[in-house]
Amino acid sequence: MSYRPHIIYLHGFLSSPLSQKAQEMATWMSEQGLQDYFHCPQLPMDPNAAGVLLQGLFFHLANEDVCVVGSSLGGFFATWAAETFACRAVLINPAVRPYERINEYLGPQRNYQTGEIHIIDIRFADQLKEFERQPSQPKRYWLLTQTGDEVLDYQAGVNYYSACRQTIIKGGDHGFADFQQWLPEIWGFAQGKENCIR
Repeated sequence: MSYRPHIIYLHGFLSSPLSQKAQEMATWMSEQGLQDYFHCPQLPMDPNAAGVLLQGLFFHLANEDVCVVGSSLGGFFATWAAETFACRAVLINPAVRPYERINEYLGPQRNYQTGEIHIIDIRFADQLKEFERQPSQPKRYWLLTQTGDEVLDYQAGVNYYSACRQTIIKGGDHGFADFQQWLPEIWGFAQGKENCIR
């Protein structure tokens, strides 16, 4: 049997496991017979609660190899997880210093998939700052970013993860167009196959 690490997919801000990328990855993993190795938790809006949830999940997987795949704000948390639990991370159009933009989202915000309303206040920014980490082991990271991201400045991610493996795709959008075609390579990276990436 080939080496099978666990994948933890972390969705973005105001998103959920029902997001398109999460669903595409869940479907692909299932098609490969890897459904038992895929985890996509609903992250609490509260950053501290999200951290506690992830700590519990990693505790459950303590004897397993893990790769975290994070999109947008999920990429921010994926970096924290990679540094905290010494695992690999794939960052898809990741948020960099997201606490600097919280003023744009203060007040009630609706989850894109579930419709749930969340109240964002300034404490959210303070909590996020506690989760910021620098990538200390660049080989553990792969940045996948598209220059057409209409929500985040892709260059911020390129600069922040400058020492890490990077794939910069011209065009696209914040949702990361054509995500499905990258799933085999994401799985290869999770397995530690350095030559799997185009």
